[in-house]
Amino acid sequence: MASVQESIDVEVPVTTVYNQWTQFESFPNFMNGVESVTQTSETMTHWVTKVGGAEREFDAEITEQHPDERVAWKSVDGKSHAGVVTFHRLSDTSTRVAVQLDWDPQNLVEKVGSVLGADDRQVKSDLKRFKEFIEARGSETGAWRGNVDAPGNAATGPAGGETSEPPSNPAFNDPDSGGATSGV
Repeated sequence: MASVQESIDVEVPVTTVYNQWTQFESFPNFMNGVESVTQTSETMTHWVTKVGGAEREFDAEITEQHPDERVAWKSVDGKSHAGVVTFHRLSDTSTRVAVQLDWDPQNLVEKVGSVLGADDRQVKSDLKRFKEFIEARGSETGAWRGNVDAPGNAATGPAGGETSEPPSNPAFNDPDSGGATSGV
């Protein structure tokens, strides 16, 4: 399993940053290789990507979403992956966006790319483009502020008694603004 953890500070209030991130159909504006994202229900999205000449389609389920705190998802078909984005209020006008992705490289090119850090560079580049996109706009293109509770939420603990270690990057373990990203 390959994994990437990256974060970036954005000079926009946390609510604006979160609201924009929930506009999944805008992802092609700042995510290289994402051709389209269609939100098919409150918790389902359909993705079309094209990376290195290979086009892929898959569906992803939003497994947890809390306004101004976090959005987590996992694929339900196609390429196996999961991720979480957390939003950390730094001040009234700035926010840290932290991304953690976990996936299963499918072929030799993907495996080599993962080992050589191509995925880390891609996520870092996408976050930089997101920063430029939202700072240039100064406002979101829309918002969805609904809640999606994780299976086995805090009241009941992780599903099936699972436990996981917290990520090593402190940006992903800030209890004041979204908490740890374990369980994804």
